[in-house]
Amino acid sequence: MKLKFNLLSLVILITFSNCQNDNHHSDLPHDSSFYIDYRSLNGLSDGIAVIELDPEAPNFGHISSKLELGVGVLPHHLYYNQNANKLFTTALGGNYLYEIKTEKDKNGQPKLVSATPLDTGENTVGENLFFTNDGRYFMTFMGGAGGPKDGSIGVFNANNNQLIKTIKAPVQTNPNQFIMYPHGISVNEEKGLMMVTSTIHPDLTTGKGNTCTLLDLNTYELKETYLVADSQTDMSSPVEVLLLRGKFPQYALATTMLGGDIWIAPYNAITKKYDAFSKIFDGSTQGLGWALEMYIDDNSRLYVSFADPGKVLVFDISNLPQLKLLKTLTADKGAHHMVFFKTKKGKEVVAVQNNLLDIPNLNSGTISVIEIETGKTLGTIDLRTKYGMLPESIEGTNGPSNYMHH
Repeated sequence: MKLKFNLLSLVILITFSNCQNDNHHSDLPHDSSFYIDYRSLNGLSDGIAVIELDPEAPNFGHISSKLELGVGVLPHHLYYNQNANKLFTTALGGNYLYEIKTEKDKNGQPKLVSATPLDTGENTVGENLFFTNDGRYFMTFMGGAGGPKDGSIGVFNANNNQLIKTIKAPVQTNPNQFIMYPHGISVNEEKGLMMVTSTIHPDLTTGKGNTCTLLDLNTYELKETYLVADSQTDMSSPVEVLLLRGKFPQYALATTMLGGDIWIAPYNAITKKYDAFSKIFDGSTQGLGWALEMYIDDNSRLYVSFADPGKVLVFDISNLPQLKLLKTLTADKGAHHMVFFKTKKGKEVVAVQNNLLDIPNLNSGTISVIEIETGKTLGTIDLRTKYGMLPESIEGTNGPSNYMHH
């Protein structure tokens, strides 16, 4: 992470000029301010805020900057582009996609400046983004054009944010290969593959999904739709998918929101697709439900949030398809997105945003800061009580605060 320096840090800067990224040194400044998307609980504008998350900082839990997007916008997921020089948020309402302008204040702290709404065409209910190295980005729209079994993927030009194409494949046209209620998205550029989940209708009642669909990254043609459920009638609602790439074992992983499980599919070099999904972790055996986000660190550890009752499970994925549970971290109900950083004293922590769509029993409205090694909660911020807001997602202020997410 880049470090911020003020005038009082000048001597430190000179002395440790070769150690600017070494957060282990307790005297050095550190990055612990984060962006959060939030929804207002008081009928006010939803928006984005900058919040201090280091429990060792005197201003722990303080919001230093806010940017209002509008009533009912419901900003949902924060993302950086490929070069980490542009920040975006998707949204369930409003204009569904915004580019966020930020700057540093006189003390070098992050400051939110403005939001530019982007044209998403007919596509509604913005969910996840994925930026590729060739100047494109992809966005899932769980609402599609608004039909009861709709959903779409938008393809954008990353240079000018123009919508290039809308990918649609209605289940009514082909019940064997389709896109419906897409939420999660992941890409393996080396293999030229993209996968999206089929989660749930935006109103949470009209319909549910139980599949993931594989597409050709360049032709946008559908290659296969996979069942990610115990049966055709098990509406498990796959919510996130992760195509492992690079040095990691070549598998696809998926979490099921209503199933509460983790599923896996191996890549098949002959068919150049993935084989069938199978359940690799059954949340019910651990008293867990609502499996949501997946993050991977550089040491082959997989972090998975379970909103009910609010846990983060840490797995070893170095020997997939064997998934070894290493530890369980306790957050609050609604455990969802995560960021990773080191405290001023060098403790490795994960901050967990605890809220899912303000669903009862999954909407604690807190952020838990947990020491990874010991599992101890070092601090909790109650945004519901303190600010009258619920956190929706969370991201670093100096680029992505995770090794691999989607």
